[in-house]
Amino acid sequence: MLEQLLIHRPEEPIPFMIDHLQQNNDNVPKIVVLGPPAAGKTTIAMWLCKHLNSNLLTKENLIAREFSSLAAGAGGHYQKTKPVPSALLVKLIQERLREQDCVKRGWILDGIPETREQAVTIQTLGVIPRHVVRETEDKLLVTGVTCLDPLPNVPASPSPFLCAVVLSAPDTVLIERNLGKRIDPQTGEIYHTTFDWPPESDIQNRLMVPTGISELETAQKLLEYHRNIVRILPLYPKILKVISADQPCVDVFYQALTYVQTNHRSNAPFTPRVLLCGPVGSGKSLQAALLAQKYSLVNVCCGQLLKEAVADKSSYGEGIQPFFEKEMAVPDNVVISTLCQRLNQLDCIQKGWVLHGFPRDLDQARMLNRTDHRPNRVFFLNVPLESIIERVTLRRTDPVTGERYHLMYKPPPTMEIQARLLQNPKDSEEQVRLQLDLFYRHCAELGHFYEQAIMLNGDQDPYSVFEYVESGIINPLPRKVP
Repeated sequence: MLEQLLIHRPEEPIPFMIDHLQQNNDNVPKIVVLGPPAAGKTTIAMWLCKHLNSNLLTKENLIAREFSSLAAGAGGHYQKTKPVPSALLVKLIQERLREQDCVKRGWILDGIPETREQAVTIQTLGVIPRHVVRETEDKLLVTGVTCLDPLPNVPASPSPFLCAVVLSAPDTVLIERNLGKRIDPQTGEIYHTTFDWPPESDIQNRLMVPTGISELETAQKLLEYHRNIVRILPLYPKILKVISADQPCVDVFYQALTYVQTNHRSNAPFTPRVLLCGPVGSGKSLQAALLAQKYSLVNVCCGQLLKEAVADKSSYGEGIQPFFEKEMAVPDNVVISTLCQRLNQLDCIQKGWVLHGFPRDLDQARMLNRTDHRPNRVFFLNVPLESIIERVTLRRTDPVTGERYHLMYKPPPTMEIQARLLQNPKDSEEQVRLQLDLFYRHCAELGHFYEQAIMLNGDQDPYSVFEYVESGIINPLPRKVP
């Protein structure tokens, strides 16, 4: 929103911000795909458009729009001299981007801007790329991909910010590839005589040779492109991404898709409010301790917090103690009041916190969400049942020293110590299975409630798990397509 305020400088900023919030389109795709003739930019643009459920904008479909006086005027230029004046093309883009489908679902510009003049003018409209991908290659076989075929195993995608994808290839490869291009007049799909010839005979019979693909015409277009692209790219000095396209076309697309989905880190102050979810024995306490140690976060264990309140004989503790004495669950409203009292303290506000042991179900999650203490990072630590049983049931405590051991991972140093070790009744296999059953009963609901939660494999070295947790805190969260 601040970026849009700086760009548009509205005379009435409050109505402008209200309208901006109502549009709710900060996270829709806004992508520019550039490249020389036959580099595959239309294929990549169509594939991105299909995957992101966005709108594809090309010079041709902008000019062909009905009920637009600007499009009619541009069509006259396009038929007579081919090039459309830059000012007119930018106005066409501006007119199209104001329509509701572009506002709600975003857009992908294919082959625009063509010149530095267009790029600068478009930027003044607020179209400022935050990513630029440039592909370098020897043999990029992208043009022949049938864009309407389903992509294999493409994950649900977070919504990308505005970005630009630049494709490049040696001129000799582009000229050779262009000569083999064929187009289906009914569907608009592009085929290639070498790389992507359709198996159906009826499609083969109706394929046509596009105009303007001769060797001389392609060479002239490449010369014009190279003259312009070297003046366009410096407008994006810090966000240019180089991708080698000397690999299968699907891999090239995946890399481009991954990059356009990446959000740049913000320099704005960020106070971590981390929530760790997972069953007993998943390592929540250890990960919380590591985070607290490295980043000076306040380690808030809900169960320990309740015990401390009772020990301190505070007003909250007096309400909790009867439930402890009767070994009953503490009511949610008492737990949330005690928790909020801790999170409201100055150290939690200034340093941030890492919370574990709460919430355990959907109702508790909703109660926490209604407070001023919503987590901004949520992690689910997933560990198989067998590993949890092994982790928890083999825990032991030395009643003399209070030292904690694990019969497999941290065995006692002497037989004398081992002989006096005791097991907490809560660590018996029967009790562990009961706790696991309770956790997994509510796990799915919690996962749906925290849509941006990061799922981690907790069944590995704890420091490897910590690296993933740390990465999830430091890097921006992916944003999902509405």
